[in-house]
Amino acid sequence: MSMTATEHETRSASSNWLQWLLIVGLVYLLLIAVSMIGTGFKAAAGDQAKELFAFASNPLTGVIIGTVATALIQSSSTVTSIIVGLVAGGLPVAVAIPMVMGANMGTTITNTIVSLGHVRQGEEFRRAFSAATVHDFFNLFSIMIFLPLEIMFGFLQKAGEYLSSFMVGGDSMSVNGFNFIKPLVKPPVGLLKDMFHGVGASDLVMGIAFIVLGITLIFVVITYIGKLLKVLMVGRAKAILHTAVGRGPISGIFSGTVITVLVQSSSTTTSLVVPLAGSGVFSLRQIYPFTLGANIGTCITALLAATAVSGANSVFALQVALVHLTYNVLGVVVIYGLPFLRNIPIIGAEWLANLAMKNKLYVAAYIGLVFFIIPVLLIGVSQIMGW
Repeated sequence: MSMTATEHETRSASSNWLQWLLIVGLVYLLLIAVSMIGTGFKAAAGDQAKELFAFASNPLTGVIIGTVATALIQSSSTVTSIIVGLVAGGLPVAVAIPMVMGANMGTTITNTIVSLGHVRQGEEFRRAFSAATVHDFFNLFSIMIFLPLEIMFGFLQKAGEYLSSFMVGGDSMSVNGFNFIKPLVKPPVGLLKDMFHGVGASDLVMGIAFIVLGITLIFVVITYIGKLLKVLMVGRAKAILHTAVGRGPISGIFSGTVITVLVQSSSTTTSLVVPLAGSGVFSLRQIYPFTLGANIGTCITALLAATAVSGANSVFALQVALVHLTYNVLGVVVIYGLPFLRNIPIIGAEWLANLAMKNKLYVAAYIGLVFFIIPVLLIGVSQIMGW
């Protein structure tokens, strides 16, 4: 009898290890899927991405362009690095700052797409969708607070200028040494690109195919990760994860920052915790500070890009990168630090998740309106009014 129990324990442990290995493989596929979507948008847009920024003639359109560009490219790090490059090429810092704010907002669309992997699970979908959109509501609320203050007082521009004065003349740094995710996902994505080019597919066709395949892969991966997590997220494994995210707000913010610095993608970081929220491993209040840390961590790419800029405008490139960091840190301090503001993003996310659980059309309407239709309409109105 004792032998049977021992064998059962051995088989159970072996099964757990296999399931953990399968989760690692699925996470790898999720990273590839996110990379495919970003690569697809870049291929489909071609060289037109930078031309989007030419419309940023005032703070409102600056925010909108930053939002739409990041929603399309699926990487706030990429967009803020482009902005840093444009500032180095002569784009005024005052125009760049609202674009950086918009980049924060646009990156959250990835989390929402990932949450759709739970769309058939009812309560699980409600938890995943609220965990995804709490990031949206926080970033939107942050823009509503700080954009008017920046227009009136220019405090972020001044703060960036002050901080950059301490760092001018530093040695160039390269981002490549820190990014261990890109080398992992680059071979399979590159192989797929070669296959499409090998059959004569245009960049537009390849880009659209990558977007469709990436979104489909996300659906499949999230479904299986959710099933496995329900079985595995008990006992010691659950306790280990809670030490990183569930211990408290400070721990959550810190771990979100560190992980995002390592993977250099807030979209990837926050997308990986959405399934954990959907499976009930973490509550919305535990996920919330983690996503705020991701906001801070994503600033490292633009900072490193700025330190590599040379020439007359290098100080301005560094200034806008430091503005991005200052803006995200202030957002956490003010919104999360003040109790009467802290719960507003949570209330908004729970309200929207309840609507989405009742009718999935709210999800499509939300993504379409917030990230594409309203921004385009506002750009049109601002151009007509000559703002």
